[in-house]
Amino acid sequence: MRTLLYILQKEFIQIFRNKAMLPIIFVMPLVQMLVLVFAATNELTHVNIAIVDFDHSASSRNLITEINGNPFFKVKQNSTTGETEDLLMHNKIDIALIIPDKFEKDLTTTSKTDVQILVDAINGTAAQLSFGYLSNIIASYNRKILINSPKIQQTKSIVIKPSYWYNPQLNFKFYMAPGILVVLVTVIGMLLGGMNLVREKELGTIEQINVTPIKKWQFIAGKLLPFLGIGLFDLAFGLLIARMAFHIPVVGSLLLLFGMAAIYLFLVLSSGLFISTISSTQQQATFVTFFVLIVFILMSGLFTPVESMPDWAQKLDYANPLYYFVKIMRSVLLKGSGFLEIFNEFAALSVFALLMFGLAIFMYRKTS
Repeated sequence: MRTLLYILQKEFIQIFRNKAMLPIIFVMPLVQMLVLVFAATNELTHVNIAIVDFDHSASSRNLITEINGNPFFKVKQNSTTGETEDLLMHNKIDIALIIPDKFEKDLTTTSKTDVQILVDAINGTAAQLSFGYLSNIIASYNRKILINSPKIQQTKSIVIKPSYWYNPQLNFKFYMAPGILVVLVTVIGMLLGGMNLVREKELGTIEQINVTPIKKWQFIAGKLLPFLGIGLFDLAFGLLIARMAFHIPVVGSLLLLFGMAAIYLFLVLSSGLFISTISSTQQQATFVTFFVLIVFILMSGLFTPVESMPDWAQKLDYANPLYYFVKIMRSVLLKGSGFLEIFNEFAALSVFALLMFGLAIFMYRKTS
């Protein structure tokens, strides 16, 4: 234990001597939380729409008024469908509504009419959302017409009152901020922890350590524990920023959250050290680390639901540590989940952490 303490002392001195590392430790959480939470969003708050009204009736004007009153749409009216198609082609509008010339007549005589919706579907998610918003407005307008009908007034209607749990305001920042925190501690742990060991190889100081009686597990643990503390500090700092800037709710136990984070960081740091033991230069270690991180992040469910992925991809996620920790972060922060609710994720991370720590020790070779 005394040997380990001396190694830790040496590591902290080395970390704070490295002027390039301190900005990463303190500036990275600030930049990631304040930039990525805003940038990484699927919310649709501004949709450019063109409306072609061939009817010019009271009914068509009322429908246009309904659309104008919706904050999601910025309306630009046009006279021809050709102009509308040209605007779609040049990315000046996102969606178009074409009202036929017998719109009001068909409503009053047959109680049925058609409208045409053209959507720029290059971005599939945005296209579905904008089409859904416009369809809801048209459906709402249709209900108002039905309510004024004498036949409908004689019948009882069903009233639906939705209740959204865990995120009542449907604020996408509440969903993204916990995931960005996972990326933050992952990059801090895997990249900085691994680079520290490879830097020893490049400077030649690793040879001086190898001829000492320090055991392999002591050396690996000494490299791991300082960055474990730094990772937990960055998690606390990022959580504070998320709380102050975005008012992220913290429903669950912070003690449980940081306990799970410690296990996850132990796993991530062990993975970084394992990569560094098989790398000769920082360039090699950086390349391998970023390749692994990109795959893990994209498959973790951070940006897209895992349930939407193919079956083979969902099965591969069982070997993805980020998948488990993203679920833990969102469950504890937003749902208030306890230990029993996240036990499966805890067990998986614990097994992976012990496995990677053992591999890092096994692959480290003491050669003089």
